[in-house]
Formats: sequence, structure tokens, C-alpha cells
Amino acid sequence: MRVATSLLLLSKESMAFPLGGFVGFPDNDPESDIPVDDENLLKNRPILDRVIVVSAGVVANIIFAFVIIFAQVLFVGLPEQEVFPGVVVPDVRPFSAASRDGLVPGDVILEVNGSEFPKPGPSAVSEVVDAIKRNPKRYVLLKIKRGEQNFDIRVTPDENFDGTGKIGVQLAPNVKIAKVRPKNLVQAVEFTGQEFWGLASNVLDGLKQTFLNFSQSASKVSGPVAIIAVGAEVARSNIDGLFQFAAILNINLAVINLLPLPALDGGTLALILIEAARGGRKLPLEVEQTIMSSGIMLVIILGLFLIVRDTLNLDFIKDLL
Repeated sequence: MRVATSLLLLSKESMAFPLGGFVGFPDNDPESDIPVDDENLLKNRPILDRVIVVSAGVVANIIFAFVIIFAQVLFVGLPEQEVFPGVVVPDVRPFSAASRDGLVPGDVILEVNGSEFPKPGPSAVSEVVDAIKRNPKRYVLLKIKRGEQNFDIRVTPDENFDGTGKIGVQLAPNVKIAKVRPKNLVQAVEFTGQEFWGLASNVLDGLKQTFLNFSQSASKVSGPVAIIAVGAEVARSNIDGLFQFAAILNINLAVINLLPLPALDGGTLALILIEAARGGRKLPLEVEQTIMSSGIMLVIILGLFLIVRDTLNLDFIKDLL
């Protein structure tokens, strides 16, 4: 009951300052009247017991992500993409170069400057974007499919503040999405496992790229404000994206929490494993407290920085500034 009460109070307090979650135990409560040598305190439990308890949050995130994907498979179905040639123009901004030169929402770009796209999909979008950026104030010849008609449009990109071209459109791969539903429960579990592994692989690959190319990817790290903003945008778009977003968020939390950093579950696990390697001898209490307190301070500073940066990057804040 003491642990449950502590968790409930802490959860209420953390809602006011959303830097992340934290689980407290009577071990670290200076007002606790439990004897320090009580065998039921977490710090006095065997190493395996402590590993299981500390890992529980990570395991819960993984299970929850799997359950979310399983629910999507059962009730909504998994989206299956069929890719077609070209790049779709979902939106054209009023008074932009694209609007001025005749592009309309729903157009499909088949060629750029007389060249077809070698591969459909995201690479085709990148080719269009690159061609536009390279040609500020110089026309780009686009072959357009509109309904059943194909014709050419010359679009002259405006010059951006950084010297690149822009035409004021949204671009997307030319894909159609169909829903695939399982025929039975066994197939549902199979689909869920495949989708879970695919999402987990993407998360792990993204984390790997972040550490290997930190100077380029640091600006893409998001905090609570950006995550909430993305979640709200996804919720407005479609139910499939909301399932995927929730699953990816939980997988991200599991992976990040396993990192051997102070103040994270991985940091606590690292200390327990060090203790096991030392034959059960704990690190000096002052050393552990220094490591954990420095980690907590780092998390708070990083959290505040991300909250401020992401808030300033919100669209309506940019408009006010």
C-alpha cells in the first residue's frame, strides 16, 4: 500500500510538469518509517527481483505497443500501399508560385524537366523537391496528369530566404491504401508480429542514425510539446495513423528507457549489473546518489530546453512572432 500510494501521488504531481514518468519506492523516501534493513525494500531484494521490477516499465511499454497493433489489426485492418507512378500534389497554397502557374490540388506530377522518375514513392518526391530547390526564379517543366489528361506546366519557383527555390505545395507519393484484415486469430497474431517488428526496427534504426549522425539529427529530437502537436495532427488525419503513432510512441519509450543513462531504467539496470559483476557488493551510496542526481538534473535541463524550443516552433507561435 505504501508503494501504491507513493505512485499515485507522484503521478498526479508529474501531470503538472510533463517531462516524463517516474516510479518512486519507499527506499528513497526520507519520511518513510520502514526500517532500512527491511527485506521487502527494493534495495534489499535479490538482484534478479530488482532487475524484474526495474524492467517492468519497459516490458509494459512493449506489451502495450503490441496490444495497440493487435487492436488495429482486428478492428481496423492494416494499411497496404499500392504505389503508382508520379508524385501527388495534395495541397497548393494560395498566391504561391504553384498557384500562379496553374497547379491545382489533386494533380499528379509524372515528369520533371522531361525526366521520368526511376522509382515511384518517396524517392520521386525527393527528386521533385530537389529540382525546385535548385531552380529559384528559373522555370521547371512539369508533366502533369489531371483526371484523364496529360499536359505540361512551367512553374517558376520563388526564391526562399536561403537562396533555394519554393513553389508552395505539399507533395506525397502516389499511393493508394487498402485495408488488409486477418482471416482468423492466428493470422491476426502473425500480422501483429510482423507490423510490431517493422515498427521496432524503424525505431532502432532511427536511434542508431541519431547517435551516428548526432550533429545533423539533434535538431530533429522532439520533446513533449512536439509529440503532443504531432499526435493531435495525426488524430485529425485518420485512425490508422493514430494507432501507429501510439504504438511507435510506446516502442520509443521502451527503447529510450533501456539506455544506460542515469535517471532512466537502463541506468538503474546498469548499476544493478555492476553490482552483480562485483559479486553482490553495492557501489558506495554517495557514488550512486551522485550518478542518479546528475542524471535527473540532465533530464530536467534537456526537458526544459525541448519544451521551450518546440513551443517556439509551433505554427501559431511563429505567427505571433
